[in-house]
Amino acid sequence: MDVSPVARNSQQSCAWWRDDASVHRLVSDLVRAELAAQRPGTALPFSGLLPLDCNLINDLDADSLEMMTLAGAMSECTHMHESGIEDYLLVKPTIGDWIEIARHALEQYSAQLTFRTSGSTGEPKRCSHALWTLWQEAQALAMLFPGRQRVLSAVPAHHIYGFLFTILLPQALAQQQGGAPLPVLDLRGGGAGGLMRQARDGDVVIGFPDWWRSMLRSGAHLDADVVGVTSTAPCPDDLAQGILDAGMVRLVEIYGSSETAGIGWRDRHGAAYRLFPHWSRGDDGESLTRLLQDGSALAHVLRDRIDWRGEREFLPAGRIDEAVQVGGINVFPERVREVLLRHPQVRDAAVRLMRPEEGSRLKAFIVPRDAACDTTALAAALAAWIRTRLPAPALPKAYSFGESLPVSETGKPRDWPIPPIAPALPLE
Repeated sequence: MDVSPVARNSQQSCAWWRDDASVHRLVSDLVRAELAAQRPGTALPFSGLLPLDCNLINDLDADSLEMMTLAGAMSECTHMHESGIEDYLLVKPTIGDWIEIARHALEQYSAQLTFRTSGSTGEPKRCSHALWTLWQEAQALAMLFPGRQRVLSAVPAHHIYGFLFTILLPQALAQQQGGAPLPVLDLRGGGAGGLMRQARDGDVVIGFPDWWRSMLRSGAHLDADVVGVTSTAPCPDDLAQGILDAGMVRLVEIYGSSETAGIGWRDRHGAAYRLFPHWSRGDDGESLTRLLQDGSALAHVLRDRIDWRGEREFLPAGRIDEAVQVGGINVFPERVREVLLRHPQVRDAAVRLMRPEEGSRLKAFIVPRDAACDTTALAAALAAWIRTRLPAPALPKAYSFGESLPVSETGKPRDWPIPPIAPALPLE
């Protein structure tokens, strides 16, 4: 791919791979996520960064097919194939080896990165981005967080949200302030308690709605000058207010997608989002135009319905593709339904997101082939069966049963309540 002088200068100014911690974080998160995807129903213990001497074959029991998948994912993300050294990943199986190979490859080619959509209930989509457009966003983000000194993160670095906020933002803030990239602390192993123990003045905390909700349930209260960030799913107004009531001095909500990266932001719940400086509204109201640093422009078709409040402010009005968010991951209930329908004891099924008062996971309504069956036993069997076929965010957490699917008086599908005493389901 030809790279313009403007793009080349931008790439060199954000040579993120020269920061050892950034590459280590990316490799660790990508390896852990890919192994988890290859082993449905088997949770890999979280232990922070994988040790440099961790051998994927000997220590993580990766077989030859898993190694090929891991190497392919690493090459895909960093475009390692452009430098022609991706084959070394299969013969040098330690995390330290992979970091060195990635750094060497990125010194030769760093113009693009590819991230995947979650693919929780379907084929993940590959979304490629020019590094300099990501850096353009990181610089815009740095203007929202002046003077921040550390990043505390509850999100993985190999997803676009995590890459922007835990790899590029620390470097953009360092350039803004002068100095080395900001340190990044991982909060995923300690929950809200980890945040309370580690937070101090000058921190910015990167989370997503379900993680913030778990923090609030702990009853913890922050007494430091800490700014929060949330994305990947809508943050309800009551949750946003709860985060502020818990001592967060400011909460920034980011709106975007894997296809576009960040589009807009707000720091007052209920208010309209503001477009980042490099975005503008398309003439048709259904697209956006991104102004690139070389003066060209790139159009993007929006995947959400948008309620525009002028030329630069907007409110999302629902997804066009009917995806729902579970734990910050896109989940497609229709795909979950298709998997349930393959079970021999299921005649029909419906799947949807729980109502807010019920929870934040999926629920399923099942029409059994045998109307007289033991529904408690069937619920347990379905939970165990689907665990081996779908990742955790796509697993229904409540099963209801009936002779036919719930419909309204006009014959349209309708919601159903979770039974007062739901069947006990095995934990994933």
